[in-house]
Amino acid sequence: MDPIYIVIITILMALAVSDLIVGVSNDAVNFLNSAIGSKAAPRWVIMTVASVGILFGAIFSSGMMEVARSGVFFPGQFDFNSVMMIFLAVMFTDVILLDMFNTFGLPTSTTVSLVFELLGASVAVALVNIWNAPPDAVLPLSEYINSSKALAIISGILSSVVIAFTTGIVVMFITRAIFSFRYKKSFKYIGSLWCGVALTAISYFAVFKGLKDTTLLNADMKEFINSTSTMLILGGSFVFWTIFMAFLQWVFRLNILKLTVLAGTLSLALAFAGNDLVNFIGVFMAGKSSFDIASATAAAGGDISTLKMSELAGPIQVEWIYLFAAGVIMTVTLWFSKKARSVSDTEINLSRQDSGIERFGSTPASRGIVRSAMKINKRYQKVAPMGFQNWLEKRFEPCVDCAEDKAPFDLIRATVNLTSASILIAMATSLKLPLSTTYVTFMVAMGTSLADRAWGRETAVYRITGVLTVISGWFLTAFIAFTVAFAVAMALMYGSDFAVYGLATLCAFLLIQSRVMFARRRKKEKIQQDAFEADERSIVERSVDDICEAMEKMTQIYNKTLRGLFDEDRKLLKEAMRESEELFEQAHERKHQVLPVLRELAANDVNTGHYYVQVADYLNEVAKALIHITRPAFDHINNNHEGLTSDQINDLREINFSTGAVYQMMNYMLRTGDFSRLDATLEKRDKLFDLLAISIKNQVKRVIDDSSSTKASTLYLAIINETKTMLLQSRNLIKSQKHFIERK
Repeated sequence: MDPIYIVIITILMALAVSDLIVGVSNDAVNFLNSAIGSKAAPRWVIMTVASVGILFGAIFSSGMMEVARSGVFFPGQFDFNSVMMIFLAVMFTDVILLDMFNTFGLPTSTTVSLVFELLGASVAVALVNIWNAPPDAVLPLSEYINSSKALAIISGILSSVVIAFTTGIVVMFITRAIFSFRYKKSFKYIGSLWCGVALTAISYFAVFKGLKDTTLLNADMKEFINSTSTMLILGGSFVFWTIFMAFLQWVFRLNILKLTVLAGTLSLALAFAGNDLVNFIGVFMAGKSSFDIASATAAAGGDISTLKMSELAGPIQVEWIYLFAAGVIMTVTLWFSKKARSVSDTEINLSRQDSGIERFGSTPASRGIVRSAMKINKRYQKVAPMGFQNWLEKRFEPCVDCAEDKAPFDLIRATVNLTSASILIAMATSLKLPLSTTYVTFMVAMGTSLADRAWGRETAVYRITGVLTVISGWFLTAFIAFTVAFAVAMALMYGSDFAVYGLATLCAFLLIQSRVMFARRRKKEKIQQDAFEADERSIVERSVDDICEAMEKMTQIYNKTLRGLFDEDRKLLKEAMRESEELFEQAHERKHQVLPVLRELAANDVNTGHYYVQVADYLNEVAKALIHITRPAFDHINNNHEGLTSDQINDLREINFSTGAVYQMMNYMLRTGDFSRLDATLEKRDKLFDLLAISIKNQVKRVIDDSSSTKASTLYLAIINETKTMLLQSRNLIKSQKHFIERK
């Protein structure tokens, strides 16, 4: 046998391990978010419960491995080499695609990606075989591809997104109307009934979806489940769980809501590992089976170049050691993957009850949806009885004092998320309807957050943009997976061994680059989130550091802009413009962080908060003035306008030197905390103002003498005026920062 196949198997195994890591990072959002978002328990407890579910689900994984072997294409129509190229193309594509989504913190469906990767790769290989086949042996593409599987997945996507979102809205609305946000008093009396309903749905889901087809249940137990009436099982479960929860609540005084959320987390983790494991190692196991079949044929003296892989359509029994190893890798990833936390953060931020920094912006689509919703709400207010409206408003009135540990949402919503998702997934499984667990859990969470009024007028437009972004990514998943897998398979079929090594190298490079990109993005997000977690002293220290860093950066950009303008260096000006835009974006984000920071400051420290607000506003104005210098300067050179005259350059050189000196003194005062030289700095700044006034007079003379072009004169005056604005706002900033530091 050609040694390249040993290399391919090794690559498939390495990619399977990588796929387990990126797959869990993506799918952790399915079973962790309800518990983490409601802070049902310490994070280590939640992770431990999920880890137990993953390990058991992986070890007793169901026989879904045939999806990768024969669920999308007919293996009997492909020879050994063709099948190995299909599997290799799928794994290359899957690892890169899932890692890309994880890098940007967007949850997607591993099932959809796998199916469409298999479809794209098998179509490519089938077309090559058709093109190379003799005229009398040509078969239609339908003989190679099981297209009904792809159509079933597409229909499942469309239906599950709408149904899950609607179900989340309806169930959460009814539940909140019953319990309200002040649910603790009423929960004493009807809480066991509610938890009984939730645990009945969760346990039915765990058995039907997570364990029904696994080796954990013997044949007699499976026969009992299949033969027993569903209503009888549900009724018995409801009675048992209600009594058991009441016993724990009244005798042991336990918070049964937290137990229910943890039980739901265990159930979803168990089902995830038991059913979605095929998405990560199924292709590798199929490739290993193909390799074993070919090895046996070669050992018997057969020709593997013409060997058809019909045996892949037969039953499969995966060795437990592979399942256990996969479970261990997924568990370790769950604990240590930063990307898993990033994907979880996306859903939690979109569904949190309070406002704060929004990750997504505003789009015409989201603004239109919000305006339409407001119009519908106005019509409702006109027709609905006022008494009913008042009662409903009280039920949905937020309770700030009721929030435990500043959780993004409460335990009531967490149980609705888990219960609704469990019911929908179990129903779809019983009806043999294909759907994605990621799509269902995410859309249920979005529906419950909408019904819970987490999307208020302050946040709705940004949250809707986020949801639309995630949904768009879902539909793009199928297209990208098919297209990339098709292209990779074509490259492998025609590139032979060189393509195998080349694509392996490219895959490794892209994974490294995505890790670097993710680290940069997380660092930026961490800086933005620091304002939420700081104490009073660190707020002052960080404010000093931020202001000093910003002013030093502004001085560098200002100097770089003028040098680029003097030398007509387009590249340098473009770099300065990009840096100034980043600086302005950071200053703009700081303004949005003002309210969370003020909440962290002492409640009676009104004066300090006032100065902090001023500092944020002045920094934003200085950054804005700098942009009004860098952009026109770049546009001037980029449009090939006539450069500045020697007189204009000499004036600006002197201004640049004096401006740098002023900012150097300001930074020294901030770094040392010694503001004794403030008056001297302001005096130096006033002299700089005189220099700016003289420069303007000189330019007026040049305009009268017609010794400079119109474009150059306009740019020159703009730089002078914006420099003065920068200095004025910097003076205000330094004084406010001085008072802020001294008062603290």
